[in-house]
Amino acid sequence: MKAIGYNAPFKLEEGNQFEAFDVDIPMPSGHELLVKIQSISVNPVDTKQRLMSVDEAPRILGFDAVGIVEKAGDQVSMFQSGDRVFYSGSPNQNGSNEEYQLIEEYLVDLAPNHLSAEQAASLPLTGITAYETMFDVFGISQNPGDNNGKSLLIINGAGGVGSIATQIANYYGLKVITTASRKETTQWSKYMGADIVLNHKENLQRQFKAHGIDGVDYIFCTFNSDMYYETMIDLVKPRGHIATIVAFNEHQDLNALKSKSITFTHEFMFARPLCNTQDMIKHHNYLKDIAEKVEQGHFRHTTTKVIEGLNAETLYQAHQILESNTMIGKLVINIEN
Repeated sequence: MKAIGYNAPFKLEEGNQFEAFDVDIPMPSGHELLVKIQSISVNPVDTKQRLMSVDEAPRILGFDAVGIVEKAGDQVSMFQSGDRVFYSGSPNQNGSNEEYQLIEEYLVDLAPNHLSAEQAASLPLTGITAYETMFDVFGISQNPGDNNGKSLLIINGAGGVGSIATQIANYYGLKVITTASRKETTQWSKYMGADIVLNHKENLQRQFKAHGIDGVDYIFCTFNSDMYYETMIDLVKPRGHIATIVAFNEHQDLNALKSKSITFTHEFMFARPLCNTQDMIKHHNYLKDIAEKVEQGHFRHTTTKVIEGLNAETLYQAHQILESNTMIGKLVINIEN
């Protein structure tokens, strides 16, 4: 089968170092599924992983995927050949930038029925990230009525994670405030369900006052934690909770959280598969709920750009687009069959 990978970490300005490789189609065992991939989504985490050291070449990236189960391991109980599934994988295995992939059944669920593969591919990684942040980190109730009066600020609401997080928070009863700066990103964030969209290029504290917002219960940062660290501490309510998916590049003062007794969390949705936790099944459960909400019309897919054909050139193009920081929603590549 064909896979697209690279032999050593590289920056895009060094030129395209992705290559096509011929590799054997693996055989599933235990709880593994062999999936024939139809569509994949490229995420910011792909561009970050590309810069990390390569333990075993070629390194095959890719997380979001939609495809058909070709074969199932002898201990698989939830799926069978012919099922169309979606998932986000894990960094400790070969990724979805290939024609076939092995994936543990605990990390998988049936893809939403009425979405195309390219639409469904937008949802797994960002959806699981948002679900973990809302329910595991913030601990919001799955009964929307219990969340009445609670508020959430999402920094960078028009990105992939912000887009689905807005929909989830809105459905479960939170007042959702997001940030954007361009006309098209502001419109997109409102389309996703944001109650208020602020301009993150202007002073957020002044905009809170202009909208009569004293503070928010939760803040979810999906862009540049260093830039917004002090602002988030100022805007969150006493005993509030801040979560980020973006690692710090600078040393930050954790004591700044103390006076308001703020909880701060680094959310990383790959922690469960990387650490082989006993509750990895939560990925399956969260994907199941996402699929149900999509089929019921509560959530929308977030695919906004589709590239046809997976090869070294199209994957390099996708990484260029992601690193330009201009994407709204999600970028998907349809794999040639």
